[in-house]
Amino acid sequence: MSGILGSSDGMMMARTVAASRNWWALALRGLFAILFGVAVFIIPPGLTVATLVLVFAAYMLVDGVFALAAGLMAATHHGSWAGMVLEGVVDVVVGAVALMAPLATILAFIWLVAAWALVSGAAMIWASFRLHPAHGRWLLVLGGAFSIIWGVLLFAWPVAGAVVMAYWLGAYALVFGVMMVVAAFGLRRLHLAHGAM
Repeated sequence: MSGILGSSDGMMMARTVAASRNWWALALRGLFAILFGVAVFIIPPGLTVATLVLVFAAYMLVDGVFALAAGLMAATHHGSWAGMVLEGVVDVVVGAVALMAPLATILAFIWLVAAWALVSGAAMIWASFRLHPAHGRWLLVLGGAFSIIWGVLLFAWPVAGAVVMAYWLGAYALVFGVMMVVAAFGLRRLHLAHGAM
């Protein structure tokens, strides 16, 4: 039994080391999330829904491209890639929909963001279980759980208002971004320790 567990632990560590090659993509995703969150709090509260949708669409497209890049690079190194590619595709689709329909109602926008948060959070938790527990798994699980809780809250109170929505989105992006940057630098330390190319 211990042999099986040891083998599984070794395989998980090998996947984590492989994923550490792409630590920079995770760091960039976190940085863009932090910048988006800061922008939401700097822009005046009279922010229109259309502007918020356009800013969110740009963020989703950038985040999706980086998630896809990280997933595809992991696939070339036989690492854990499916969760990242799924999240990247969802992000790009959500960003494109938001960009093509910027004048959609606030309710539709809130439901779109809530659905994205649920799917993105579930994909992140799924991807986290392919990492070794000692190297950032708990941060990805926590980020995914935070995303799911945020999505549920948006579905429960969809008419909270555009300003409240903007602040929720900003706070979410800041917390998510910080978690991604911390996890990325944990993977970077592992990458440097193992001398991965």
